Amino acid sequence: MERLDEFMARANALYYASHDPFADFTTAPEISQAFGEVLGAWAAITWEALGRPDKVILAEAGPGRGTLMADAIRTIARVAPAFHAALRLHLVETSPRLRAIQAAKLPGATWHDRIEDLPPGPIILLANEFLDALPIRQFVLNDGQWTERHVAGGAWVEQSCPPPANLTATAPGLYETLDPALAQHIGDRLRAAPGVALFMDYGPYASGPGDSLQALRDGKFCDPLAEPGSADLTAHVDFAAFARASALPAHGPLAQGKFLTRLGLFARINRLAQTVPPRAALRLTEAGRRLAEPDRMGALFKALALTSPGLPTPAGFEA
Repeated sequence: MERLDEFMARANALYYASHDPFADFTTAPEISQAFGEVLGAWAAITWEALGRPDKVILAEAGPGRGTLMADAIRTIARVAPAFHAALRLHLVETSPRLRAIQAAKLPGATWHDRIEDLPPGPIILLANEFLDALPIRQFVLNDGQWTERHVAGGAWVEQSCPPPANLTATAPGLYETLDPALAQHIGDRLRAAPGVALFMDYGPYASGPGDSLQALRDGKFCDPLAEPGSADLTAHVDFAAFARASALPAHGPLAQGKFLTRLGLFARINRLAQTVPPRAALRLTEAGRRLAEPDRMGALFKALALTSPGLPTPAGFEA
């Protein structure tokens, strides 16, 4: 019998070691190059807000195929050469197979297994669809009594437990929690040196009950407890809880569509569309709509920025 977070960590480690995750799902950077390009421009603006440090870490957690960062770096080199000269590229990735793919696109990068392993100093951290794959725990409150969900033989087993320390719920229901250690580390880091961490993922605006654990196998939803290691396990991100755990100034969560539009997503797509044949231009426009429209990815996905105390509101999050 395993606690859910232990089961999820083991299953995802097996999955990413043996599967191409992009056969099961498509992330925003793979949908449109404009996604990484506007985030590159955002990082350049953020570097200015940090005081233009002559050495700054530009890091990405969960960089996938390296597409987002390659698009971002290309934009930075074009629009902010001083930032391009100052940045030191670091990637947080555990998969040797994905590291090899990233290295082909991002020569000169330095790799780490964990965000906690990144070197000290000023930092701009990007993390797209990273938090959703981190292991969660699930607790059930019923008739004033708490139980925790475990996994045994492909089925749920609930065991009595004391009230979870990071939950203050009083209404019956199922509650999910993410280990606060990562958020706390980011909080400590951004209080020690100037920086901004941007997280883009799917989840609700506010904390609340509900079972969001899901699994994708061959592009289809499946039983998350069946055949561990054969499917990608994720859960909706509790942005509010993550921000609270960091004890940092938090901006958002803001709908991804609104955030990207404020950063000039469609202006960039329109410029790209003018350089290609009509059918390719239509594909570019459709990709932008997929990223930003509320009934597609634009509302379910959110952006959350955590900043060092005293920094201005990051670009895109202004009221």
